[in-house]
Amino acid sequence: MRVIIVGAGEVGYQVAKFLTYEGVDVVIIDRDGNRLRKISEELDIATIEAEGSDPSAFKEAGADKADLLLAVTNSDETNMIACLLGKAMFNIKRKIARIRNPDYYFNKELLGKANLDIDPAINPELEAAEAVSKLIENPFASEIVEFEQGKIKVIGFKIPQDSFIKGKKLKSLRAFLNRDFIIGAIERDENVLIPTGEDFIHEGDIVYMPIPKEQVQEVAQSLGVLGKPAKKIMILGGGRLGYYIASKMETRADIKIIEKDAERCKFLSKHLGKSLILHGDGADKQLLIEENISNMDIYIACSNNDELNIMASLLAKKLGVKKVISIINRTDYISLAHNLGIQSVLSPRLITASIILRYLRRGEVLSLTAIAENKAEIIEIVVTDRSSIVGRTLKEGIFPRNSILGAIIRDDKIIIPSGNDIIRKRDKLIIFALKDSIREIEKLLT
Repeated sequence: MRVIIVGAGEVGYQVAKFLTYEGVDVVIIDRDGNRLRKISEELDIATIEAEGSDPSAFKEAGADKADLLLAVTNSDETNMIACLLGKAMFNIKRKIARIRNPDYYFNKELLGKANLDIDPAINPELEAAEAVSKLIENPFASEIVEFEQGKIKVIGFKIPQDSFIKGKKLKSLRAFLNRDFIIGAIERDENVLIPTGEDFIHEGDIVYMPIPKEQVQEVAQSLGVLGKPAKKIMILGGGRLGYYIASKMETRADIKIIEKDAERCKFLSKHLGKSLILHGDGADKQLLIEENISNMDIYIACSNNDELNIMASLLAKKLGVKKVISIINRTDYISLAHNLGIQSVLSPRLITASIILRYLRRGEVLSLTAIAENKAEIIEIVVTDRSSIVGRTLKEGIFPRNSILGAIIRDDKIIIPSGNDIIRKRDKLIIFALKDSIREIEKLLT
């Protein structure tokens, strides 16, 4: 398989890293030679220093033999022209592009098969806004991933100092809590593990559990982490992401947006119905106090400045806000933000990379989400007739090391599995896996 990536930024780098790990032939095109040199020092891939819309660069990259084109530069126009070149001159079958401008993104005729033939177009801010809205609805969570149209949720939450499950061995928890449950992954410091029954829960761990939608509140309460739905929200930054979050949530909560740019404030006032728009600095301590930050359920820092988002989140937390969510694009800042005590850290770039990966997996992959800074994946996949695990039980050890089956979806029924459960044809499986087990899982299921 050959993949051409236009854009050597964070998204392009993350996707290239995944692909090279799995032996895919990757070529990256970017006009920034310094970025390309850094990538080629770390990854064994070909790089071409050129504009992403340069036909000669596509020819040099072997576009006529490419299976997939990913256009993920910071320019929508460059991404669209790259896809047009891929279609018109080189007949690349699949083209995926990052499109941020809503005038382009929502123009289905422009992006459709008859024209640019981009499938899918990915809007990072819209995807991040959707992720934030889920956290607002479940404030105890640090991360939420939905599968099967939301019927089952994978909830990631941080183990607090006073948690009664801290220090307990996993194999004792099912009897202790008197319910079926599985912890699919544990993020601890900068490491991720797929746990066994012999592992212990530590303070500060972020644990990921698959939970049927109707049981989320009950499970959270049994674990002692339940929080009330957020009703008062303050947002730092009224850019596209802040606007999308407010438009999604303003009918369900009281929203305050703090934005430094006066013209942007006018736009927000015109296009949002109920949100209160404040012209000022969202990291100004005095302004936050005057706006009753201590009464806020959630403070969301989503400016275009990662450093500002981290510092503002820490300030808001110190001033008494119940939960902070920080939007961070630089992946090397994510673990820092977690270590500083910020409950939820989201990266639009990692979300975009995760969506792209879904289209690169073999087998009948329905959805895929990378978690824990892309160190692990949660895959929803259909068991085919050809799969070698059909008719076998989990206690036979059918899944490879560093992977675990979190849930089975069978005829609209959700099963949290035990060792005696049997895999059947057309089951939908939700699997937690580290990178080194992904290819073996794909072989089992295809």
